[in-house]
Amino acid sequence: MAAPKKGRGPSGGQGRPGRALALILIAMVALTGGMFLSGHTTPRLGIDLAGGTSITLEAQNQPGKPNAINQTNMNTAVGIIERRVNGLGVSEAEVQTQGSKNIIVNIPKGTNSKQAQEQVGTTAQLYFRPVLTVQASGPEQPTPSGSGTPSGSATPKPGESAEGEDKPKDGGEEATGSEATPSASATTQGRAVTGALTKDDPTPGASDKPKPSDSPEATPSADPATAKLQEEFAKLDCTDPKQRTEAGKNAKPTDSIVACGSNVPGSYEKYVLGPAEVSGSDVDDAKGAIEQQTGEWIVSMEFTSAGAKKFQTITGRLSQQQPPMNQFAIVLDGEVVSAPSVRTALSKNAQISGSFDQQSAEDLGNILSYGALPLTFEEVSVTTVTAALGDEQLKAGLIAGAIGLALVVIYLVAYYRGLAFIALLSLLVSGILTYTIMALLGPAIGFALNLPAVCGAIVAIGITADSFIVYFERVRDEIREGRTLRPAIERAWPRARRTILVSDFVSFLSAVVLFIVTVGKVQGFAFTLGLTTLLDVVVVFLFTKPLMTLMGRTKFFSKGGPWSGLDPKRLGAQPPLRRSRRVNAPTEPKEA
Repeated sequence: MAAPKKGRGPSGGQGRPGRALALILIAMVALTGGMFLSGHTTPRLGIDLAGGTSITLEAQNQPGKPNAINQTNMNTAVGIIERRVNGLGVSEAEVQTQGSKNIIVNIPKGTNSKQAQEQVGTTAQLYFRPVLTVQASGPEQPTPSGSGTPSGSATPKPGESAEGEDKPKDGGEEATGSEATPSASATTQGRAVTGALTKDDPTPGASDKPKPSDSPEATPSADPATAKLQEEFAKLDCTDPKQRTEAGKNAKPTDSIVACGSNVPGSYEKYVLGPAEVSGSDVDDAKGAIEQQTGEWIVSMEFTSAGAKKFQTITGRLSQQQPPMNQFAIVLDGEVVSAPSVRTALSKNAQISGSFDQQSAEDLGNILSYGALPLTFEEVSVTTVTAALGDEQLKAGLIAGAIGLALVVIYLVAYYRGLAFIALLSLLVSGILTYTIMALLGPAIGFALNLPAVCGAIVAIGITADSFIVYFERVRDEIREGRTLRPAIERAWPRARRTILVSDFVSFLSAVVLFIVTVGKVQGFAFTLGLTTLLDVVVVFLFTKPLMTLMGRTKFFSKGGPWSGLDPKRLGAQPPLRRSRRVNAPTEPKEA
């Protein structure tokens, strides 16, 4: 048996094109089924197509920092606000500067714009401050006395453990460290998001005022600053929205402040807080997650190297104090968003656990992760953006796309005739894959279709059609050289494949570079262009080539009729060359 010749073997599914067609058919069915099962049968639209919320923020001068408003700090703030909004699962949000002092945040419709607005609006720096005094706040609450001053100390109620060794019950929170002190734990005074106080935690209120015998003697402070702080604390009513907003808002990090917080919706606590000892920039990462052992939602924090030292110092000191002075308050824009208490020193990694649900854990993690801004901002305006203009532009774009597609179809039918059937089927498959993937990417990664993305999809029609034309022309070149259809299809594929891959690689590389170096809407164009370029390779390899192989076996195409697009006469094919045998020596007549 002769050994097989080395060289090019069958490629592109020559022997079994049905397998490739079956594979892409299964992928189409799976994507379409997933689209309908998810309930998202249309792609999400960006703010320019579906409308949304536009928030205008204005940078404010900070005390002692007259030159803080500069281009560098503005650009840093844009990046942090963008990450904060995206941390809520909002994608295609536009965050950009306007002028020298304003930042515009556009949030598309269909996302939790109210939640995003709340976090975008709280744009001051994030600080960790020690709690000096805490008390329930209301119009009828008595003012603090004795240890209710910043210099006082509070003790637990009778019957409670001063060390806080009992685990929290009924939804109490617990903070744990996972590096320096694996067994470290703490209970919290409550959570400002949705948590509730428990009987194991000291409940702030009038009944919590320490008895004279339980605390240092209350004496009037000779320090004017301390006396002023006592007066502010006594007058503060956190049920008043105006007072709640203004409390501690413009204070310096080195100042002691009064602030408000909320453990349970509808109820408020007021705090006296010491100078900030850890800032939001010291937090390297924070996120809501599920504790594997308990299945409960927690907030995990990871500090930078410098932040870990500061955090260990403050938690080590607070762990030696009695409630509520063993607490540290997480303060954002002057408001206490959480105030866990500490039993032992924590280091680089820590966890806050308790009665979190998914949203409250992710909210707190997002605030901790992206809370630090180099500037303070004031929310100037919040407006609703209509999609009227975008809708008109979308219709105009779709009309232009339809005209372009119609011209492509006319050209294919007029020039390639029967081959146009294969090209149109390939375009249809590419369109189905693109649509279903875009619809699924909305809920999956928050992808939103904006006007530039629509333009990218229209441009992709030309890129996909160009791949078909390259292959068809290679096949026709083989027929011009005198080959029959089936060998021409297979011999044309390797050369066409190289050309298609090089062309698509250049388009994909351009899309990647454009996506990296640009922001906002242009990224939508780059993303769509890159996605459709990848799908072009998939369609050509798994659909166009196998379908061409099958069509080459039919009489309509194999006979090369006038309407097949492969008529040898119309293509000017040369007759096949025949090789003549070489005669080595003249033959002589044999003797009879």
